[in-house]
Formats: sequence, structure tokens, C-alpha cells
Amino acid sequence: MNHPDAAVAASPAALATALRSTGYLADDGLATAAYLAMQMNRPLFCEGEPGTGKTALAQALAQVLGAELIRLQCHDGIDASQALYDWDFPRQLLHLRAMEAAASAGNEKLDADAVEASLYDRRFLLARPILRALQTTPSVLLIDEVDRADDEFEAFLLEVLTEHAVTIPEIGEIRAEVPPLVVLTSNRTREVHDALKRRCLYLWLDHPDITREIEILHSRLPGLPERLAAEVAGAVRALRQADLIKPPGVAETLDWARALQLVGATHLDVDSAAATLGAVLKYREDADRVRKQLDTLLAS
Repeated sequence: MNHPDAAVAASPAALATALRSTGYLADDGLATAAYLAMQMNRPLFCEGEPGTGKTALAQALAQVLGAELIRLQCHDGIDASQALYDWDFPRQLLHLRAMEAAASAGNEKLDADAVEASLYDRRFLLARPILRALQTTPSVLLIDEVDRADDEFEAFLLEVLTEHAVTIPEIGEIRAEVPPLVVLTSNRTREVHDALKRRCLYLWLDHPDITREIEILHSRLPGLPERLAAEVAGAVRALRQADLIKPPGVAETLDWARALQLVGATHLDVDSAAATLGAVLKYREDADRVRKQLDTLLAS
């Protein structure tokens, strides 16, 4: 992906610096993988636990590249029409009625071929995320949670990611002038096929260590007291090791620290933790279990 601001993608270190300016702190491995994806025009396949910053990486890349972020949220049953394009049937119907009315007023006979051709004009084409990304320069295409889609959808993605083009029978081929930077994410709820992974550069994202998480807190929440940042990061680390239904991600760490700030807490104690637990835990069972162990948790 070529971009006018060549300095951003001059090296992995330059890209890491640019990402840091958005509040996204990338380590050397992550910055190198993203840099290579841009230089090699290859999709970046990001896999990891929920909340490890996969989606945020795509958002940060779009910001530093000055590109439009176009997001395709995958789900069970998603098909090509939801990802690629569809036709605006209500507008096509109105157009047909208008043509029929004009022909009737002039006592003319409609030419069936001409009518059909006019109905499948680009003005009636509804571009879904993948087609929009192919037509937008520069763009970052985020294919989020691809592991939630099925095998057929994966097979469809293979052609698009390889050719950077799609064929619409009524119009013809639409090819990207500049291929979008593609970021695919997976929470590993199932294994994605090797054929798809082979077309991508692979990156595993883990939760940050405590030092980096404190850095992230200070980057995103300027003015956060050092003690509170350290205590929140330490408590979240303990929660991730507590065998919860939904361990907190970085987004929950930030939410918790922000909530504590808003209630006036200068450090993390049992009362402030209990009052704001809903910012970091999203299941009742997890919250009930942690409330019974807050003393132990905060002492760790």
C-alpha cells in the first residue's frame, strides 16, 4: 500500500512511532508485521484473545496512514452479498415505473434489453465493505472476527484477497487501483483454514505485560496518577489469571481506570474496586466471584 506520507512506513521503528502518536503502543514484532504487510501488499492476519488490541490496530493504522477505515463485521451466516455488493431494488423499481409511465404517455413500446441494462447501472449498485475498500484509495479494510464466518465465506475471501478485484456480472470487473491494507482478526473460536492464512502475514497478539499496560494507561488517560495506573494494571493482570468466563482486555483496563477517575479514586481499594467492577467484568458470575476475593486480589 503506497501512501503519500512515506515517512510513516519508512521502517518498522517509524511506523511504531507513528502508531504511538495515536495512543497505540506497538512492540517490535507487531510494528514489523504491520510494516511488512504494507510493503508486501499482503493481508495481516491478527489472532489472539478478545481484548488484545486487534481491532484497535486496524483503527490506528488507518489513522496514521490517513486512510478510510472500512469495517466488515463477520457473523454466522454472512454471505458474499453482505460483504461485496447488492442492488438497490426499491430504486430500481421506481426507475422501472418511471420508464413505463414515460413510455405510456408517449405511446411507445419499451425495449426489454434497454430496460434491463438501465436497471443494472452503477447508480443502483450498493457497495458493501469489500467493494467500497477496492474503490477507495487509500483505505484500510478490517475483516473483523473472520472465525465467526463459515467455510464458504472463507473461500470467497481467498479470491478477493489474492486478486484485489471482483467481478459483477452486470457490470464487469472492478479492480483496486491501489490495493487496500487488509487486516483480518480472529478470536480463535475455531481454526481458520490454512489456505486463507497462507495468503496473509500472521501475527499473534497477547495481552500486554504490566509495564506496557501501564504505558497504555498513561498514553490514553493523561493525568492518571502513577499509583492508580500501576494498581489497575496489576489487578487486571490478576483477573486474567483467575479463570473467568470473560477475562478483561485492554479496553476494559482503560474503562476501569477511567471509571475510578470519575468517582474520585486516587488509588485502588476494596470500596472503589467494588463500586466500579462493572467497568471491567461483564458477567454476573465473574463479578460475584471476584467481589468475594477482592481483598486477596488487591493484595496480589
